[in-house]
Amino acid sequence: MMRHRFTAHSAREYDDAPQEIRRAFDRRIKLLLQNIRHPSLRAKKYNETNDIWQARLTRGWRFYFRIEDDTYIILSLIRHPK
Repeated sequence: MMRHRFTAHSAREYDDAPQEIRRAFDRRIKLLLQNIRHPSLRAKKYNETNDIWQARLTRGWRFYFRIEDDTYIILSLIRHPK
């Protein structure tokens, strides 16, 4: 069974994010833990070299993570640059 944990950096970003983004993350992390290929996540490999993945929170926000054994390491929650 997969788990997740924040880095210190991503924990600060989560705490500083607007409430609706925190709620969106809480919903999306449940989906991620069940199925990385869930359509609403749109998870994809973002950086092959560093094994970093990107998934969608909302139209305007993304979160980035790495997979280590049975844990998703949440690296960042940021506004999408587009």
